[in-house]
Amino acid sequence: MSFHSGFVCVLGRPNAGKSTLLNALMGEKLAIVSPKPQTTRNRILGILHVAKGKGNLEGQVILIDTPGVHKPDSSLGRKMMAEVREGMDGCDLILLIVDAAARNGEPERFLVEMVKRSKTPAFLLLNKIDLLGTEKSRLLLLMDQYRGLYEFREIIPISAKKRQGLDVLLVKLMEALPKGPRYFPEDQKTDQPIRFMIAETIREQILHETSEEVPYSTTAQVEQLEKEPKLTRISAVIFCEREGQKRILIGKGGEMLKRIGAAARLQLEKFLGTRVFLQLFVKVRPGWRESRDFVEELDWRRHLESLSDHGGSKNN
Repeated sequence: MSFHSGFVCVLGRPNAGKSTLLNALMGEKLAIVSPKPQTTRNRILGILHVAKGKGNLEGQVILIDTPGVHKPDSSLGRKMMAEVREGMDGCDLILLIVDAAARNGEPERFLVEMVKRSKTPAFLLLNKIDLLGTEKSRLLLLMDQYRGLYEFREIIPISAKKRQGLDVLLVKLMEALPKGPRYFPEDQKTDQPIRFMIAETIREQILHETSEEVPYSTTAQVEQLEKEPKLTRISAVIFCEREGQKRILIGKGGEMLKRIGAAARLQLEKFLGTRVFLQLFVKVRPGWRESRDFVEELDWRRHLESLSDHGGSKNN
């Protein structure tokens, strides 16, 4: 029996549902999600191991979740768009995911042009069909409009949140990917180090608990990580850009920071499978989003490359 494998880049605007799709296909949470745009800042790899099923094919789908495509206005934004380009580079297939329930109802022409320039085969995923209600005619119109812009290999209506259409998508994915090797071991589901996933879990709770500019002006870094059989000790720093943001993050009597920490701890205990002792600190780093050096410092892939260049090693 032949084995099919390949790299699949998930491309779309902020809030199109890319990370929700990744998590739904993987059957577990690998990428943080929130209603706020630009939640995803880094490429996230999900390694989907597909047993022989409906399509009579087995293989490995390496899903690459990318930040939402937007016009960058900072070093962080430019880094995010570089993550998109790197995610598209050399992939076997692109999944262009768009919000079928968007109010303007217009095709994402800029994204279609990106797909065209890549010269990579692409599926169009019309997401959030569960929000259309009785307006199914809008879906048919969108499908016709996109067909007029580009020859997508497949156009598939889905709801990533409700898991509608994902069985069809998976069969079509396996049919589209070439015969190839098993790129990753069967027990590996992502390439993300534990420290990065912990920091992202903390940032997710900041996104849920704060509003306006605060969530976009913050990031998290794990400073200490000690893993024991039944307890994981974590010390992490939340960076923001202004003293006013720090006051909001801490809250009256430290209530906001406690709330963020408690919610993050519950998520981390599910993920790590141990009890978690989490210490959070808030520090002001003015203009960090504009600092190319600091933005690069946040990129765990750069850390690994640096360690490799120096022949060193470090625990995740």
